[in-house]
Amino acid sequence: MSAKINQYFYPYIGQVKDLPVYLAGIGGTEFQEHISRPEGYCWHQILFSAEGGGTLEFDDMSVKIPDRCFFFLPAYYPHEYYPDDKKWDVRWVVFDGFGCDKLLNELDMKKPSAIIPDSLEEMQGLYNKMFVALKTDKIHGNYTCAGLVYQYILEYHRLASSGSMTEQTCRSEILMPALNFIDDNFRRDFSVSELADISGISQQYLCRIFRRTMNIRPNEYITCRRLLEAKKLLSETDMPINEISSMSGFSDSGYFCTVFKKHENMTPKEYRQLHRKSE
Repeated sequence: MSAKINQYFYPYIGQVKDLPVYLAGIGGTEFQEHISRPEGYCWHQILFSAEGGGTLEFDDMSVKIPDRCFFFLPAYYPHEYYPDDKKWDVRWVVFDGFGCDKLLNELDMKKPSAIIPDSLEEMQGLYNKMFVALKTDKIHGNYTCAGLVYQYILEYHRLASSGSMTEQTCRSEILMPALNFIDDNFRRDFSVSELADISGISQQYLCRIFRRTMNIRPNEYITCRRLLEAKKLLSETDMPINEISSMSGFSDSGYFCTVFKKHENMTPKEYRQLHRKSE
């Protein structure tokens, strides 16, 4: 988004309010402040994180918003967002119209969402056209923007749907701190709440995106990571089972053997014998 930061326009709506969709405002700020709206906002919004990052909260969930991320907020939907970095450059577009709710329902844009598109070109171009139209044409610019904001909404939807991959990317970026922490610390005991704190999100949301992204719960992923280490040690070393249990993050060798058999359909000893024979 290349329009000038710390500048905004709320055009005279006049007769455009009778259009199905119209632009109610556009702008941006280089230093986004903490916004808390328990009752939501009177207009629908699409915002863009141009530089820095922040956090979006809604429905008891906390979502990290990195740079190059768009996020959508329906009108009158309770939400809160705030900067995580000293500088969070955010650009926004707000819109309404008698056909807006029907359009958003048909596009299944009923709840807040966030996307990281592979390319910013189309969204950036539409944003800049709206900004310039309002700045240079005080009479007809709002009519021009009514068509442009309609395209803007459709493009956001296209990126979100054609790119379940973009949502996947967003979730993956949120999960990376937790996954890296598990890789580095699986040998010791830690809780899911600790993982959530490291990721900067709520425990409930961490569990949800773990299931959506990894198709597994956090505790199950931790167990699988520990079993992976145990299988490596069983195959490559002559260490006793109780030492392998401890080295893999299991506090009790009996529990380790029970979990191992449940996952592998054989005991650790049988696994070692099988893989030593196959070498």
